[in-house]
Amino acid sequence: MCQGEAAGRGTAKPQDQGWAWMVLLAAVVLQGLTLGFPCCIGVFFTDLQHEFQASNSQTSWFPSIMVAVLHGGGPLCSILVKRFGCRFAVMLGGLLSGLGMVSSSFCKSISQLYLTAGLITGLGSCFSFQAGVTALGYYFVRWRTLATATASTGVSLGFTVWPLLSQYLLDEMGWRNTFLIFGGILLNCCVCGAIMRPIQLASGSLPQSAKPEEEAGSRAEETQLSNGASPHHPTLQQHTRRTKCFQILQKYLAFDIFCQNKGYQIYTIGVTWMMMGFALPHIYLVPYAIHNGVEERKAALLISIIGFINIFIRPLTGLLSGHRVFTGRRIYLFSLATLLCGLSNFICVISAEFSVLILYCVILSIAMSGVGALIFQVLMDVVEMDRFSSALGLFTILESITILIGPPLTGFLVDITSDFHYVFYNSSFFLISAALFMGLSFCALEKKNKLREASKARLDNPSRYQYSETSTEPKAESKSPPAVEYITSI
Repeated sequence: MCQGEAAGRGTAKPQDQGWAWMVLLAAVVLQGLTLGFPCCIGVFFTDLQHEFQASNSQTSWFPSIMVAVLHGGGPLCSILVKRFGCRFAVMLGGLLSGLGMVSSSFCKSISQLYLTAGLITGLGSCFSFQAGVTALGYYFVRWRTLATATASTGVSLGFTVWPLLSQYLLDEMGWRNTFLIFGGILLNCCVCGAIMRPIQLASGSLPQSAKPEEEAGSRAEETQLSNGASPHHPTLQQHTRRTKCFQILQKYLAFDIFCQNKGYQIYTIGVTWMMMGFALPHIYLVPYAIHNGVEERKAALLISIIGFINIFIRPLTGLLSGHRVFTGRRIYLFSLATLLCGLSNFICVISAEFSVLILYCVILSIAMSGVGALIFQVLMDVVEMDRFSSALGLFTILESITILIGPPLTGFLVDITSDFHYVFYNSSFFLISAALFMGLSFCALEKKNKLREASKARLDNPSRYQYSETSTEPKAESKSPPAVEYITSI
């Protein structure tokens, strides 16, 4: 990671000052180019159907693969970050994204789009986005919540610009030339990566985070050798291979955290389930509006309205969630935002008039602001920062599975019934159930931790409860920490 080069520039801490704000600006652009890009695919949905004579289900596989790989390539991104650093991963992602879209402009079938725009562009976007988020976490400590929320406004900018630009280029040049231009635009991820120069941390740097596991594996091997086993013995070789596989899984997929950290476990399961319905409105809103007689330019404007409102709401959400009152309780804000997302979908079921759809976009954008601003901040709350990259890898690869299968299954249902309302029914079901699961589970976990702390306090000080247990028990509870036990970083 060129740490020696960074150390040679001085001993001043780079966090929260100086070049960190340039990294934040690069992260804003990165999230606009990567996370914001899939929102414009709905603009091309009808043209791609006509071009390749494809059904709703077949066409929806293209954006589903792109978004799924964008989220699910986390382990590969973790390997790149740990071996080569964030800058390399971001720039490699930019090259892959541009190559994928340029190749897509020459596709002759919808299945070829699955490979070029879906797999290659999605993987490149994954490298650029996730490496950018990881770099941001190391450049900001005190202002991490605000920086994360501000960076997520890049998604809002992408949501605002990409659909309008897509519709304009589609009308002027057709979808093939538009995809070719998009390839050049996505190459700007390389510029953002060049800004994210390596830093030297006092402790907890990326390469050092793997040392405990490596030492554990070396100690196990030394124990075998001290007992007289030959290093070339088949049993020892099998044990060594198993140890190395376990180290790789622990380092890049964080299964140990998933098994031991209840907060991370609940959050990962909840978000994974939520993603079955979260992406559906983004993919099907434009086709739904066009299907109900809304003009194409107005239909594309709906996605831009969502993005434009997000620009202003996301920073406010970040400031609000960064207040000390919400320390350890940001998960409840996230669950509330998810619940509002699910409830807002019923507006589309009531009417498909353009004015009603604008109202839907306003409410949905407010709810999405909470989800977008908090999703990674909550993850940083429930795991240690030196394991964040690994935790992010498992987190995203699990949610990518549901992102991949959600839109095609819903598209298949629409093909059978010829009723677009099922898009919003399905989305509401997954979002509402996920919000209730996360909120209630974390509430139960918090109560369990408080009871454990109170019980521990009674065991540590039995004399305090010998004669007046009823009167002193509230004091023991009042001394329990305000934040729940699973919070490990602020």
